[in-house]
Amino acid sequence: MRLIVLATLAAAPCVAQCAEIGAEGLSALPRADVVVVGEVHDNPAHHMNQKAVLDTMRPAAVVFEMLTPDQAARVTPDLRADCKALAEALDWESSGWPDFAMYCPLFQVGGAVHGAAIPRDEARRAMTGGAEAVFGPEAARYGLDQPLAAADQTTREAEFAEAHCNALPPDLLPGMVTAQRVRDARLAQVAIRAHGETGGPVAVIAGTGHARRDRGIPAKLALAAPDLSVIALGQLETPPDGVPPFDYWIVTSAPDRGDPCAAFR
Repeated sequence: MRLIVLATLAAAPCVAQCAEIGAEGLSALPRADVVVVGEVHDNPAHHMNQKAVLDTMRPAAVVFEMLTPDQAARVTPDLRADCKALAEALDWESSGWPDFAMYCPLFQVGGAVHGAAIPRDEARRAMTGGAEAVFGPEAARYGLDQPLAAADQTTREAEFAEAHCNALPPDLLPGMVTAQRVRDARLAQVAIRAHGETGGPVAVIAGTGHARRDRGIPAKLALAAPDLSVIALGQLETPPDGVPPFDYWIVTSAPDRGDPCAAFR
């Protein structure tokens, strides 16, 4: 089961435009080499908004957090038009991600499909052996060779604890932060590769936490490929306190989930 509770997004300095937009603004985002479009994974409205962005930008490539490279290689032009067949080819039912019906329209826009998911065994290895052990020789390019400042580490661990209803053993939290840093870096790495292969623009479909400019994919891109222009769009379900760490954000209603913490009791 994938947890659907989101930690509160802390305020961050305005990096670029930093503007809240409505659904009508999704078709008027500025052009950029890479556009990171966040989501709350099980929110249908967020996927509809992502489709609106893709329809306008017509990306040369789309990077999915939800797919491994092997899965992405299975996406053929014929399958894109058949949601049922595509879901079967991707073995989506056993992936743990929400209903494929929400994601299928994102494959039908076109553009090369790239997968950036970290396999579970690699994520576990990052949690115990460190980011460099999993990411390999490019770790330093993405800042993975450096530990976080103590205050930042504490903040991120607290966010993971809150997101999991404060039910996790505290000794797991540092490793979870490390695994998240690896995921951000891998998403950025694949976006850079996709841009190099296609010339862009590249869209990245990922959780809203990955879209954060202060620590997510945009931060990794700023380190590894500072010449690429990047737009970060966050999708939230409650109005933020202060300015959230995105270039643009949109606030939607949340689907009825019941009590997301019930599974931890």
